[in-house]
Amino acid sequence: MDWEAFRVSLKLATWTALVLLPLGLILARTLAFRRVPAKGLIEALVAAPLVLPPTVLGFYLLTAFGGNSGLGQAWARAFGHPLAFSFEGLLVASLIFNLPFAVQPMQRAFESLPPDVRQAAWVSGLTPWRTFWRIELPLAWPGVLSGLALTFAHTLGEFGVVLMVGGSIPGETRTLALSIYDRVQAFDHPAAATMSAALLVFSIAAIAVVYGLSGNIGRRHG
Repeated sequence: MDWEAFRVSLKLATWTALVLLPLGLILARTLAFRRVPAKGLIEALVAAPLVLPPTVLGFYLLTAFGGNSGLGQAWARAFGHPLAFSFEGLLVASLIFNLPFAVQPMQRAFESLPPDVRQAAWVSGLTPWRTFWRIELPLAWPGVLSGLALTFAHTLGEFGVVLMVGGSIPGETRTLALSIYDRVQAFDHPAAATMSAALLVFSIAAIAVVYGLSGNIGRRHG
């Protein structure tokens, strides 16, 4: 078992979920409730990672993060190391390719809220901010948890984008999925099978726990 790669995978999945929680809530709520210009185009861009081949998305991200790009050069000047083939670059890429997994369940949850519930809150004197915290978020929380579960599990198993953007640097960007691939390439099938089973069990357990919490919260507010 490659515990170092497992640690990197957990770190990446955790940070991705934590960062996408507020970003996903803002974007999902905006798309659900506001009249946004070019809303269809924005939704298409959010969903693009679902249909783009991971190597294609990874190639464009690698180009954007590389030393020849403005972003890559600015990052290197600011932090002293390139954005590509670093954990930070891997995290940024993970936020992009996981955006639809976080945003879409949250958006659908907000869109399912009855309009009169929000209107009743406003009539009762609640500000939009308090309406969000006390009314909208508790009712939409099952969708929010679903988005977090999908994001976490997808990050654990992602391969193509991770390989393109992060490479396979031990302790930095080498995730468990990459370690499994390396073991298969080395014909070490028992080790690959062990790590694959661990990744499968952990992913299913994470989703089951979050969905269980989501179901309990849904019944409580039902």
